[in-house]
Amino acid sequence: MRYKEIENIEALRVILEAGGTLRHYAFQDIDFEPFLESALQCSFEDCLFLGGVGVDKLCDRIGCTCSVFPSMNGVPFDMFKGKLYSYKDLYLGYRLGDPESYKDTYDYKVYEHYLAKGKQTGDIKESLARILHDHSMNDGMDDFLGAFDEKSVVGIMGGHGLLRTDPEYLKVALVSKKLTESGCVMVSGGGPGAMEATHLGAWLAGRDDSAVHEAVEILSAAPSFRDELWLETAFRVMVAFPHPEYVSLGVPTWLYGHEPATPFATHIAKYFDNSTREDLILTIAKGGVIYSPGSAGTMQEIFQDAVQNHYLSFGYASPMIFLGEQFWMDEMPVYRLMQHLVKKGKYKNLLLSITDSVDQIVSTITAFRNN
Repeated sequence: MRYKEIENIEALRVILEAGGTLRHYAFQDIDFEPFLESALQCSFEDCLFLGGVGVDKLCDRIGCTCSVFPSMNGVPFDMFKGKLYSYKDLYLGYRLGDPESYKDTYDYKVYEHYLAKGKQTGDIKESLARILHDHSMNDGMDDFLGAFDEKSVVGIMGGHGLLRTDPEYLKVALVSKKLTESGCVMVSGGGPGAMEATHLGAWLAGRDDSAVHEAVEILSAAPSFRDELWLETAFRVMVAFPHPEYVSLGVPTWLYGHEPATPFATHIAKYFDNSTREDLILTIAKGGVIYSPGSAGTMQEIFQDAVQNHYLSFGYASPMIFLGEQFWMDEMPVYRLMQHLVKKGKYKNLLLSITDSVDQIVSTITAFRNN
C-alpha cells in the first residue's frame, strides 16, 4: 500500500484528531512535541518515521511493523526534508550588500562539510546521510512534478561559463520566458551561465520583454559566477522584480559547489550524487531538451539524451533542439554528427532540429506538446 506522506503540522493535526490506529503513514521531519498528548492516544502500524522531533517519546505506541530513521548528529543538512529547497533555504544567512556573508549561508556550510568529509567519502555514516538526503529530493521532485503534465517539463542545457554579457545568455532567457508563458515548466542544472539564464527567463515570465533586458543590465556588473558580486546582483534583480508569477525547477549539485546555485529557480532539488542528478534532469524533461552552446558536460548530456530517445525509454522520443547554428554545425559540429548517425541508422526516433530563432524553438516545443 502506498504510504500517505505527512510533511507539516497541519496534516499531522488532522490525523491525530481522528485518533485510533494510524497505518501506512510516512512522517517526514515532523515535530511531534506540540502534539504528544494526542499522539500518545494513537497507535502506529507500518509507518515510517523519517527524522523529526519527539519520536523517541512515542516508543510505546510505535508497533514493530514501523521503521524509525533518526537524524544523525554532526550532519549540517536536513536528511529528511519534506519538500524541495527554495533560494531562501539555501541562502539563509545571506545579507544583501555584504557578498562575504555567502559564507554564512546553509549552502556554503553544507559545501564546506561535503569537502571536509570528501566528495567520495569512505565514512559510512556520511554516505548514508547523503543518500537519505538525496532520497528526500527525489520525493520532493515527485510531489512537485505531479502537478504538471509530463510533456510540459522542458530542459535547457548549456555551459556554466556562459557570461551574462554574452548575447546567447539573453537569448536563452527569452526562450525560457516565452516557453514558461506558454505553459512549460523549465528545468536546468540550476547553476550559473545558461542554467541561470533559464531561470531568469522563467522568473520574469508574465512581464514585458524589456524586463529581461533590464535584468541582464543589472547582472552584467558581474558577468561570471567567479565575480564577487555574482550572487549579490542576482538578488538585486529579485528585489527589482519580486514575486514571480511562474515556477521553474533547478537541479544543482554540491559536487560542483564552487558554482553557486541560481536563486532564480523557485524550486531547487540540490543533490550530493551528481550522476543521479544528471540522469534525472534528462528523464523528467519529457517535453524536450534545448541545447545551448556548451562544452564537455553538455556533450555528455546530448548523447545521454539521444540514447533515451533512441530506445524510447519512456514510451516516446522528445525534441532535441540545438540553439546556435554556427556553434553546433561548425565550432562543435555535434549536430552534423547526429545527422550522420541518424542517416546511417545508428540512431532512430530522434526529433532533431537546429535554429537561432527564439520563436522557432517555442513553436517546435508547442507543436510537440499539442501532438
